[in-house]
Amino acid sequence: MAKIPGFKAYDIRGKVPSELNEELAYKVGIAFAKLLNAKKVVIGHDVRKSSPALADALAKGLNEAGADVVNLGLCGTEMIYFGTPYLDADGGVMITASHNPPEYNGLKFVKRGSVPMGYDSGLDKIEEMILNDDLSVNPEKKGTVTKYDIMNEFIDSLKRFYDAKKINPYKVVVNAGNGCVGPALDAIENSLPIEMVKVFHEPDPEFPNGVPNPLLPENRQTTIDAIKSSGADLGVAWDGDYDRCFFFDEKGNFIEGYYIVGLLAKSILKEHPGEKIVHDPRLVWNTIDVVTKAGGIPVESKSGHAFIKAKMREVNAIYGGEMSAHHYFRENYYSDSGMIPFLLILQLMTSENAPLSRLVGEMIKAYPCSGEINTKLENPQAKLEEIKEKYKDGKVSYLDGVSVEYDNWRFNVRLSNTEPLIRLNVEARGDEALMREKTEELLKLIRS
Repeated sequence: MAKIPGFKAYDIRGKVPSELNEELAYKVGIAFAKLLNAKKVVIGHDVRKSSPALADALAKGLNEAGADVVNLGLCGTEMIYFGTPYLDADGGVMITASHNPPEYNGLKFVKRGSVPMGYDSGLDKIEEMILNDDLSVNPEKKGTVTKYDIMNEFIDSLKRFYDAKKINPYKVVVNAGNGCVGPALDAIENSLPIEMVKVFHEPDPEFPNGVPNPLLPENRQTTIDAIKSSGADLGVAWDGDYDRCFFFDEKGNFIEGYYIVGLLAKSILKEHPGEKIVHDPRLVWNTIDVVTKAGGIPVESKSGHAFIKAKMREVNAIYGGEMSAHHYFRENYYSDSGMIPFLLILQLMTSENAPLSRLVGEMIKAYPCSGEINTKLENPQAKLEEIKEKYKDGKVSYLDGVSVEYDNWRFNVRLSNTEPLIRLNVEARGDEALMREKTEELLKLIRS
């Protein structure tokens, strides 16, 4: 278990300055460079007020440990995933708290080749070095800082995934949520035949329109309104560091990430039959069905980016998808992207000559799902035990939390890594009423 408050399973994240501050960022810089024996590290940051100062402190620590720093400035997390291998660096660090409230910030780490670094793959060692004050450096060997604008190369790299000639001139609502994606959309706009209806487009550290987290139902209305008033063919909204994007159909309906996984898997398998597709265990039936019918091989993995990426590397999967709207691509260094799904869905709507509502309609009917429902509890672990006991007559899996399967419905409950929350997902085979009934039954038990 982490001993420094901000150290989490996948990153360092916390309130500024109580849990994450410049002093900690500086020490992390030294420890990260020493641990990796790094000669070159790529860094970048999101739009938060605290981000530039944390970036400077991090760079100072990296420099003092002898590493040269390439600072990409304001960017998305996937630009670090792209930039680290592209610039032949030993590691990369993104300063972001993604969709957390403005007073939070965080550090996300990758090693050479954009291999993720989580608590059990290096962050624990960094924490130990800081706690033991093992931060001595050779004062003769200082690194340098270079500012580098990688935007054009990044946008160019996306061309591996789509062909602009195969995209219709759609009207698309793009909601940046005042996060980091606006500049990337501006940079790609001329390469695409679409008309963008831009919402909350400018990066703004004040987040005047709420934190960029389209998973919150209250944050979806602006995108829905813009689709309806502009008569758009599609709506897309991004989180703060745009490693996730969320889709709305032409009627303004929010489409659960679960069905987008099925859609992307189907479109990728059309071009690459027989490949493996990795998915998380929260909702599975639609993905397994779609992948199998398209001639692919579904592979289940524990959820969370470090686990999905490791599983994809292990089985050489072409694509991995989580219902939380993280989409991973082998050709993208096994990393998640918020831009590639946006481009692939545009291309798929064109090749199928169908609106998004029709592309996902059959899946939603065949496998209705609850979406993820979170409940805050005093003792989530005890509740998990209670659920296990009540549903032990089903087919049970403990890969990630508890998954229980019956003939015509199934559910997954898991605990949050970072908060006292229990997360519930329920799905059924072609029976929405049953799905709703079982969701109510489980929520009643969870909240009793």
